[in-house]
Amino acid sequence: MKNHFPLLDPLRFATALGVAIFHQMFWSWAWVSIGVPGFERTVAADVLYPSAAPFTWFGWVGVEIFFVISGFVIANSASKSSPTEFLLGRALRLYPAVWVCATATLLVLVLFGSGSVSQFIVPYIHAMTLVPKGVIGDWLDGVYWTLAAEAAFYGLVFCAMLTKRITLRHVAFGLTIYSAVFNAVALLILSCTTPNDLPYLIILMFRVPAAAFLLNHGCFFALGIWLFISANRKLTTLEQVAVAVTCLSGVAEIYYFASFFLTSIPAISDQSALVPITVWAAAVGLIAYGANRNRRSAGTVSREAPAYWRTLGLITYPLYLTHNVIGTEIIRVLVDAGLDATAAVFVELGMLVLVCWFISAKIEPAIRAAMTQTIAYFGQLPERLPASRRPAFSRGLGLRLPIPAKMTAPLR
Repeated sequence: MKNHFPLLDPLRFATALGVAIFHQMFWSWAWVSIGVPGFERTVAADVLYPSAAPFTWFGWVGVEIFFVISGFVIANSASKSSPTEFLLGRALRLYPAVWVCATATLLVLVLFGSGSVSQFIVPYIHAMTLVPKGVIGDWLDGVYWTLAAEAAFYGLVFCAMLTKRITLRHVAFGLTIYSAVFNAVALLILSCTTPNDLPYLIILMFRVPAAAFLLNHGCFFALGIWLFISANRKLTTLEQVAVAVTCLSGVAEIYYFASFFLTSIPAISDQSALVPITVWAAAVGLIAYGANRNRRSAGTVSREAPAYWRTLGLITYPLYLTHNVIGTEIIRVLVDAGLDATAAVFVELGMLVLVCWFISAKIEPAIRAAMTQTIAYFGQLPERLPASRRPAFSRGLGLRLPIPAKMTAPLR
C-alpha cells in the first residue's frame, strides 16, 4: 500500500485557496448580514467585493472537502500505527504549525487590531493547546473551529485503537449512521423553520460552536475512511451502501448551510445551493478516482509525483491557519498603500504562500525535531508493532499492510 497519495496535495492546496478567497473577498464584508465575525474584523480593510460574490461565496465548502481528506489520511496513518505512535504522530504534525501560526496571529492582533489585549489571551491558550473552546467564547481566529472537529475525530480514532477490538470499519459505520441521522433530522427541521426560529439556530449551532460533537461533519470523516478502504480492496455491498449514505448526508449538510447563506445574505440570494454541492462532489470524485487507481495498480511500481505537489501539500496547513487574520491585515496594509483591492488579495496570497513555505520547510521541522528529542529524553518513543501483533484496528480493513522500519508521519 502506498504511503503517500499525491493527488491529495494539489487538491487540498486548491481547497485552501478557495477558503481563503471566500474569507477575504466575501465573508470580510458579507458577515454584516448575519452577525459579528471573529477577531479578523479588528484588522479588516474597509473594502467590498460584491461583483465577485457569485464566484467566492461557496468557498466555505472547502472545509467539507478537508474533512473528507482528513478521514482518508487519518485512516492511512492509524492502519499502520500503534495507539501511542498514532497519537504522537498527530501531535508532531499539528502542534508545530499551530504554535507558530497562533503566535503570529496573536502578535498581529495585539499590534494592529482594534480590540483589547486581554480578550485575545484565553483564545490564544485554546489555540496553542488545541483545546475546543465550547459553545461560548471566541476563537483566536475563526478558522480554528475546524481543528476542534479534527481533534475530536483524532480522539475517536485513538480511543478505538485502544480497545483493540474496534476497527476502521466500525468507526466508519458508526460515524455514517450517527451523522446521517442528525443531518436528516436537521434537514427536516430547517425545511420547516426560518433562520429566526430557535430550532433553526440550535441546528446551526452544531456546525461551528459545537463542531467537536461531529454531528454535522461526521459523515465527511466517515466518507474519507471508506475511500481509504476502497483504495486497498473492493468494498462490500453493505459498505457501498454506507458510502451512498455518507454522500447523501454530506449533500444534506452542504445544502442546508448553503440555504442559510442564500436566505440570510441578500447579495447572493439569486445563487443556487447546487454550486457548493457540485464543487464538493467533484472533489470527492477526484479522491475516489485516486483511490480506485491505487487499488488497480497494487503491486506495480508507480511513478513518483512531482516534488512541488508534495510542497503544496505541506504549505496548505499553515496557509489555512494564517490566511484569515494575518492575510486580512496584509490586505489592509496593501490597500492603505494604494493598491487595488482585488490585486491586494492576490498579492497577499502570493506573499502568504512564500511565508508558509518557509514555515513548513524550515520552522516546523525544527520544532518537530525538538519535540521528538524532548520526548525521547523523558521517555521512549513508541516502537512499530510487528505484523503479527498489529492491532485489530488495521486488520479490520482486510489488508496486510507493511510496517515501515522507522516512524514517519505518513500523510500530512
